[in-house]
Amino acid sequence: MTLSNDLMELKEDKIREKYPLAEAMLQGFDHTPRIAKKSTPDRVSSERSPGLGSRRRFRSTTPGLVTRSTARPEGVQLSERILESDDDALTTPLQASLLRTLRRALSVAQVTSDQFADQSGLSDLKRANLAGTLDASQKLRFEKLLNASALISLHVFANMTDFLVSGLSADEGEAEIQCGDVEEILIDNDQLALHGTLWELDQEIAAAGVDTDAKLIALVTSFCEQLMEKVTLRAEGLNELTPFSEAQYRVEADNFEIAGFTPSAHARSTTLTMAFKKPEEVVGNHIAKYQAMKLAKMLMAYDFERKLNPFAELGGFIFTFMGDGKPGTGKTTLIQMMAGMINDYCQVAGYPFRYQNLSTDSIDSYQGKSAQNAKAFIRNVIDPNVIGFGTIDDIDQLAGKRGDRQSSAGQLEITAVLMESFAGANTVVRGNCTFGMFSNYPENVDDALRQRAGARFLVDGPQTREDYIDILHLLMGKNHSIPVGEHELFEAQAIKKAVAASYDKHSRPQEDALVKVFDKVQADIGGLDTIAKLGAYLKGIQEADERFTGRAIKNITDAIKVRAMDFELPDEWMENPDLFLFKDYDTKKSMIADLAQPITVEMVIQEINRYADSEFRYADKSDEVAIENAVREMQRMEEAKRRYMEANRP
Repeated sequence: MTLSNDLMELKEDKIREKYPLAEAMLQGFDHTPRIAKKSTPDRVSSERSPGLGSRRRFRSTTPGLVTRSTARPEGVQLSERILESDDDALTTPLQASLLRTLRRALSVAQVTSDQFADQSGLSDLKRANLAGTLDASQKLRFEKLLNASALISLHVFANMTDFLVSGLSADEGEAEIQCGDVEEILIDNDQLALHGTLWELDQEIAAAGVDTDAKLIALVTSFCEQLMEKVTLRAEGLNELTPFSEAQYRVEADNFEIAGFTPSAHARSTTLTMAFKKPEEVVGNHIAKYQAMKLAKMLMAYDFERKLNPFAELGGFIFTFMGDGKPGTGKTTLIQMMAGMINDYCQVAGYPFRYQNLSTDSIDSYQGKSAQNAKAFIRNVIDPNVIGFGTIDDIDQLAGKRGDRQSSAGQLEITAVLMESFAGANTVVRGNCTFGMFSNYPENVDDALRQRAGARFLVDGPQTREDYIDILHLLMGKNHSIPVGEHELFEAQAIKKAVAASYDKHSRPQEDALVKVFDKVQADIGGLDTIAKLGAYLKGIQEADERFTGRAIKNITDAIKVRAMDFELPDEWMENPDLFLFKDYDTKKSMIADLAQPITVEMVIQEINRYADSEFRYADKSDEVAIENAVREMQRMEEAKRRYMEANRP
């Protein structure tokens, strides 16, 4: 890939000039915590027996340095903390690499901060302040620019550390370890900010009882990710950060790019071990299968240079979707098919692909940990350097329904994270990833979260006689000689023919409650052939179900745009990347736009009915479940009252 013209290179000589200061920070400095509480004892270690310390000391192997004192002074010595993070008396290669990484990240953070100071005028204000000539009217601006510089230093340090550490691998493999809450975020100035974060990292390594390289790397990664997230939140609304947010920097030697407060993690694929399914192995579920196949190809149009997908700009990209259906109708098979297709396409193109599923293991009794797990899931999938596919199977068990006493605190935390991530104020849809929510009981999903699913896939499994013959033949395998009989195998699964029939079915609503609304509106105003009449139909639906809000209209219009893009990218484009995938962004956008078709009234009616049918279906089930629960509760209370009266008769 070619380097964008708007990237400014951070000079290597400037970075290396900062090495001595970075090394001094790692070797030792004094810091008194302001926000976080000290979690480890003072560095003056208590003796277990005369002459025997409680921690091993690093003994330098460099001639001449062996005679220097290795006793700890008061303060922070992160380098020594890292070197004694296992029981080996010698420095491990990974410990040395981590120290070099921290030195490099600290140096780049300081150079970036200097660049910002020059661009924003902070350098001049610093000189005036040192000379005692800073005008009183400039003091507030001076303070805000110092705050901005501190936030930049913290984010660049965490971002580059995370980027470089992700390229390291421990002999022990991966480890699951999380740091505590990052609190010591000081923004008085950039040096104090870095001192505060290094002090807290030192505390976290000691408190976590890190004893292997794998745990050390996992802890540093967790710390950096949390620090970036908190700094990004602090940076919101600070106008002084505009010069940094609008600029892009690059460190050529590390292939590291800084784009505002966007993380720059290494593009690493996940190793998939699932059993992939071919499209012909998915029987029934015609619309769901067709849209999943289209979406798999849509993802491949993502442009890694522009960090944007033409479908996301033109309309028609599905960022979130919900698949619902009865148990055994094929939701897992649909996931296996879609993941398999994306995986195969990415292998052909050489793109990194990351699949992740949010499972019940993410729910934790520790306060805040469930939210942390959900955020890590979202962050891994939306990484702009990969093609991502995230699934949340059985979402009704994972995400709690607000107001439901049966929902645990962990489930409610996950609900809040998913709602914010799927349609929050900071949600950016680049078109490199998609999220699928699946459930047998969608009525148990929080209404607001369910409405954040832009597309609806009804996974109803085999429906016709032909479907059942096809699935029986498919699952029987080849170890038999039973004749097929009078039937054309998989003829009913011809996708275009089946999809056309499935869409036609939605020219009229399927749910009884929606049929009444549809017939009443048509009886009052006639055929739905204008925007005004279609709007009246939408208002009629809202009067029948108050949960049918503006977000529902947005989801419907998004689905209509998907229909306008109702074409499959040719298979040749996926098989030969030079034909499409490796084209520049503007060329890809033009090629896609040429395939688009105009929106028709029939499309609009069908998509309104598809979406509204699903909402009425969920609402009816939800209301029925609530009524059944209320009746059961009343019956229990009545029985309890009867037994109480019998037991207490005089």
